[in-house]
Amino acid sequence: MRTVLSVISLLALFCTSFISNSAQTSADTIYVGGNIITVNDSQPTSEALAVKDGRILAVGNKSELIKLRDENTKVVDLAGKTLVPGFIDGHGHVFNTGIQALSANLLAAPDGKVNNIAALQEELKSWFANPENSKHGMVLGFGYDDSQLKEQRHPTRQELDEVSKDAPVLIIHQSGHLATLNTKALQLAGLTAESKDPDGGKIRRERDGKTPNGVLEETAFFGTLLPLFANLSPQENEVIFNAGMNLYSSFGYTTAQEGRASISAVKTMYDLAQRGKLPIDVAAFPDIQIAQEILAPPYYSEHYTNGFRVAGAKLNLDGSPQGKTAWLTKPYLVQPVGQEKGYKGYPSMSDEKAAEYIELAQRNGWQLLTHVNGDAAIDQLLDGIEASEKKHGKPDRGFVAIHAQTARKDQVERFKRLGVFPSFFPMHTFYWGDWHTNSVLGKERAKNISPTGWARDLGMIYTSHHDSPVALPDSMRVYFATVNRLTRTGRVLGPDQRVSALDGLKALTLWAANQYKEEKSKGSLEVGKLADLVILSENPLTVKPETIADIKVLETIKEGQTVYTREQETMAGSCVISSRCQAIATIAMISAGLLHHAQ
Repeated sequence: MRTVLSVISLLALFCTSFISNSAQTSADTIYVGGNIITVNDSQPTSEALAVKDGRILAVGNKSELIKLRDENTKVVDLAGKTLVPGFIDGHGHVFNTGIQALSANLLAAPDGKVNNIAALQEELKSWFANPENSKHGMVLGFGYDDSQLKEQRHPTRQELDEVSKDAPVLIIHQSGHLATLNTKALQLAGLTAESKDPDGGKIRRERDGKTPNGVLEETAFFGTLLPLFANLSPQENEVIFNAGMNLYSSFGYTTAQEGRASISAVKTMYDLAQRGKLPIDVAAFPDIQIAQEILAPPYYSEHYTNGFRVAGAKLNLDGSPQGKTAWLTKPYLVQPVGQEKGYKGYPSMSDEKAAEYIELAQRNGWQLLTHVNGDAAIDQLLDGIEASEKKHGKPDRGFVAIHAQTARKDQVERFKRLGVFPSFFPMHTFYWGDWHTNSVLGKERAKNISPTGWARDLGMIYTSHHDSPVALPDSMRVYFATVNRLTRTGRVLGPDQRVSALDGLKALTLWAANQYKEEKSKGSLEVGKLADLVILSENPLTVKPETIADIKVLETIKEGQTVYTREQETMAGSCVISSRCQAIATIAMISAGLLHHAQ
């Protein structure tokens, strides 16, 4: 009997520990009446959750937490809906997502309707027919994907000339690593038959081997486009940034990433945060090659100021597998046009230069996010980390392998040994799984892209991301792909790499907080952590896994304050981004930048 009483006493103490230390403290908000998934293994679910001053005050029984109510407390009845921690962006580009949101939507189904070149042309014409767009004299589109076009190729400059011969036409590939320009845009950019391919990039040519056909790869694309956006004013950059944050919050993200920030983007984000709190947290990782000056205070910090901080640096070592510019150790299954048999892609820089940047980051204590899609690029990263370890010792979660899509099993084992945190891209299994199997990698390599199963077998944690604007920052699509690995045609790509629904949720919440080294304040619903919350239409742990993508984000709450509701979006119409109508002026600046670049 004494033992039983002792156990009861301990349980009582355990339950009351989820109530604030001060029994007199009243809550601002109490959530009841639904499924509360804490992502806390010691208390996986709860009947109620209380919030005070932007932090979680209590998690526990409804009968206990309701005692924290006073006349000012708002009691939210979830009505059977599900409450989970706010989603944390494992990797994406919140600033560039704003640009996507303001351009012609060239995505294929289910996110758009461009599945052939004729539809692409019509979408661009329709966008340009809007007087608010056409008055600026440039056609800008985002998200076309040659792998999803009926023609299975990029559009040509001549096909974009059919949209407009007088105005420059610039369309960005869904991968974000290629673009196609019409003849006018090529002329304005100064690209001719005499133009040389830059290091780490390629200007694709017509059959004569000289004349640009309109398609620009990697640094050829970046070198043409990025200077245009560098000319945007602070006000126009703010409109783009706000558009990106608004879109992110509509998918339940309370922490976003700008994963390859320019100097101007960092200054815009910092200045906006100085004037008032951002709606969600944003962690920026500027390109280590060009932005070392802002990897220092006041920008660089372990703590957010009004929702913004520079959290580390970004390094890019190769390209895109679906665009066939990722750097592999074995050839692509089908070589892209103009490449010889045995083509394996190419690196963004030499081994020596990569090792130099890796060592620089570790020497300065910067967290380094490194884009590595191909397994040859992953080898380059891991070799550089091993070399740096000899000088500086083993880093403490300082290195993140972004995408790591074609990571071999031995490389995943090296991740664990070297303390590298993988941020995988399982959305590829849906968007490009069939393309990887039939054209990019072949069946054997394709089934193990983004190998989350191998990571879990080794007891590792990881994150899953969307890489927006490569794809929409759709948290439920990320979640769905991580758990199911279903392709567009409905087959499972690599069944052994599937993970549980709980693991999929942790990859968007608690494990993502670990990646940022913010697990003490984010990622799970525990007393003292930030009240970053999402209300979902269904419980992702109990629905059929193949229906996870159908779950809707109903409300996003950042530090106790609602920043998005689906109801308000529906009332406002189809435009999620309220600033869109103000933002078309940015197109004028891009056009002006193109003209300036040509001069």
